[in-house]
Amino acid sequence: MSLFALIAETARSMVGVPSYAAYRAHMAEHHPDAAPMDQVAFFRDRQQARYGGKGGGRCC
Repeated sequence: MSLFALIAETARSMVGVPSYAAYRAHMAEHHPDAAPMDQVAFFRDRQQARYGGKGGGRCC
């Protein structure tokens, strides 16, 4: 990972933007039989969970 990518990922984490790469890694490790959301669906799901949904939106 380049220095810029590391800084960008850190900044996103600090402001609450979830990592799609981390989500994919989690899905591969914990839910290998389930199809992961695409990046657009993931972003919308996280926005809904953060700003407009009931519950925490966590699977585990």
